[in-house]
Amino acid sequence: MHTTYIKNVSLFAFFAVFAIFTIIIISSNYAHAAQATVNLRTASPFAILSGTPNITDAGNSSVINGNVGLSPASGAGIGITCSQITGTIYSVDAAGPLPCRVENSPLLLTAKSNLTTAYNDAAGRTPLTTVPTELGGTTLVAGVYDSSSTTLGISAGAGALVLDGQGDESSVFIFQAPFSGTGLNVGPASTVTLINGAQACNVFWRVDSAAIDTTATFVGTILALNSITVANGANIEGRLLARNGNVTLINDTIIAPICEGNDSADDTTPGLPNTGVPTQYIIAGAASLLLITAGLLLAFLAYKKRSA
Repeated sequence: MHTTYIKNVSLFAFFAVFAIFTIIIISSNYAHAAQATVNLRTASPFAILSGTPNITDAGNSSVINGNVGLSPASGAGIGITCSQITGTIYSVDAAGPLPCRVENSPLLLTAKSNLTTAYNDAAGRTPLTTVPTELGGTTLVAGVYDSSSTTLGISAGAGALVLDGQGDESSVFIFQAPFSGTGLNVGPASTVTLINGAQACNVFWRVDSAAIDTTATFVGTILALNSITVANGANIEGRLLARNGNVTLINDTIIAPICEGNDSADDTTPGLPNTGVPTQYIIAGAASLLLITAGLLLAFLAYKKRSA
């Protein structure tokens, strides 16, 4: 009887260890497959954040939903009026448009530092999938992408770039074109489309410089080392964040995105580490663990009954 008991316990222990290792492997694969969002921290509320020498808007007819900031250049270089913006204009000094302009050099210093951190974070993401220079006419799922050339481009003639969230609202898309010069060229009337839960707050473009042409419909946060130029009539659900250079507009619409269901694109669930693993994967893993445990228990009881 003692020998039978030892066999039962040993068999149960074997299957339990096997199940634990299986869950660890599955969880590890999910963790590697899923990307955490790029945390912008204090740069998140900015629709436009620029370095030097200025932010310009020919005709002062652009509409901006989000904050605007210029640093380290003087606020005198902010060519946006208060009537154009839903938010606050921040400057490093007492110059700039009133009454919505607030002098807050420490905030801008922190936001620019957080922008640099976000830029470097996006730069270090792996694994990379190399895509053709022309992104128009393609459908991509969440992941990290770089160019087979020195640029990434979207042209209307090729079709829309479609970003497919596959039912996961936390899906993250990161594009990298860090080569010197204009790393992102968005052609006139070109379109970026989100489907199946993909959100603009989780799309990031890390480039040296970017150019968005007339009447383009663009999605995502541009993390530029240098300048960002937007031509007439473009619609952008995203952010124009330039570390060192300027931002140029002409009669455009820029809306800083907020992730659905969150107060901020960078919020994380309190008490849980930001592992980058989507919630549904965690739930699926927990359900799998319960099913495996129940199966092992039933198998153990059946084996014990046969051995009695």
